[in-house]
Amino acid sequence: MYRLYYCPSTASLAAHWMLIEMAVSFELTLIDTATGVQKSPDYLKLNPSGVVPTLIVDGAPVCEVAAILMLLAERHPDRGLAPAVGAPGRAAWLQWMVYLANIAMPGFRAWFYPHEPAGEAATEAVTANAAARLAAIWDRIDAHLAAQPGPYMLGERLSTVDFLATMLMRWSRNMPRPATMWPNIARYLAGMRAMPSLREVHAREGLTDWIDDEPRE
Repeated sequence: MYRLYYCPSTASLAAHWMLIEMAVSFELTLIDTATGVQKSPDYLKLNPSGVVPTLIVDGAPVCEVAAILMLLAERHPDRGLAPAVGAPGRAAWLQWMVYLANIAMPGFRAWFYPHEPAGEAATEAVTANAAARLAAIWDRIDAHLAAQPGPYMLGERLSTVDFLATMLMRWSRNMPRPATMWPNIARYLAGMRAMPSLREVHAREGLTDWIDDEPRE
């Protein structure tokens, strides 16, 4: 039994969604970040960064959403959500997971919290830079998807990369140029949005936006 500490619509969504897709037993503990409970002493003992998600695995906390997704895939190899060590596609899987965690996620951090990198006086410049960085990421992913032989980020098989990428694409929904403005990403998301598990996690978290939105041009 896993326990996921989560907050709706945050980085925990990818972990929550993947747990539903895998059909494994788990419990949820809500961390209402609007109240600041993620910075409480009790929660900081689990996650010293004071963010969500945190997943309790065999009684121990695991932090960082990309790490959680990768760990779950390796603990449940029968679900086929990560290529096995030495298998074709393993290198691409590792590359995309690290790219999304190290390049895309910091871009969103700068977009949503532009005061953090350079102070309040520089928020306009930081926001513009973050938007440009994220557009370049969508350029790369759109070209990658155009070359894939199947509907997923790694081709024919669903993987952890899809949970993380789709969540990040959702995060762009209110930006001037959301990810759905890229044609291959829009096609990709049409398939991902049709997944019952993605629709289920939206329902469980009380989210009604984006899941049925039409792509913007």
